[in-house]
Amino acid sequence: MDFDGMMVTLRRLALEAGDKIMEIYQADDFDVRAKSDDSPVTAADEAADAIISAGLAAAFPDAAVVTEEQSETHNLDVSTFFIVDPLDGTKEFVQRRGDFTVNIAWVEDGTPVRGVVYAPAKNRLFWTRADGQTVEETGPFDKQTVGACTPISVSGPDNAALLVVASKSHRDQATDDYINKYQVSDMRSAGSSLKFCLVATGEADLYPRLGRTMEWDTAAGHAVLSGAGGHVVRFDDHTPLAYGKEGFANPFFIAYAPGVDLQKA
Repeated sequence: MDFDGMMVTLRRLALEAGDKIMEIYQADDFDVRAKSDDSPVTAADEAADAIISAGLAAAFPDAAVVTEEQSETHNLDVSTFFIVDPLDGTKEFVQRRGDFTVNIAWVEDGTPVRGVVYAPAKNRLFWTRADGQTVEETGPFDKQTVGACTPISVSGPDNAALLVVASKSHRDQATDDYINKYQVSDMRSAGSSLKFCLVATGEADLYPRLGRTMEWDTAAGHAVLSGAGGHVVRFDDHTPLAYGKEGFANPFFIAYAPGVDLQKA
């Protein structure tokens, strides 16, 4: 795979999808419907999905593609594929809280190796370069020309004073009980895949997720974190979180900077 060409395309598609999402986000009103699993979906989810799906099909006609909005039609038995969440954090979008992202990842042999996470309302863009290193790009986010990029890396955590990030919309007692196993100096909440990015930049050391997620929710953030030196493991046995699972459902997991003294469940 030509990773140089791939990342140019993924970055552009994420920006194009982000523009469409913000067009709808800034409108006076937009419709919100419930999907079969009762999760919300908006015109922004569907429009972003259409942009990214068409772009991937045109640029990579032989590659398998999994997207959240078309997941019920997927029956893949592959370990190498694109996986897309066109609008992660729909609840944040609906409540106009800004913590939503566009996510595109390339999974190779069950591992997300390249990815883009774009938070259009936050003006933050994270992506893995062709060499696998993650950068954060600063605006103005021209579609054709890459702007100023800063390589990012995870923190050197202090286990006596950890920085923890957790879900804004899905926080529960089990998560709090697990976090209480650590010595925490600062605790913050964030929506969508931004939590992976905060660990990747060193703004947090640890992100535990004890709740339902799907592979498209995590793959791009996982790739971004890996490219910054971080890890994502299963909550139960601390083995690497793998992709291409039947049904695309994830187990509970922990995203963290190396050096964190992981606690058992």
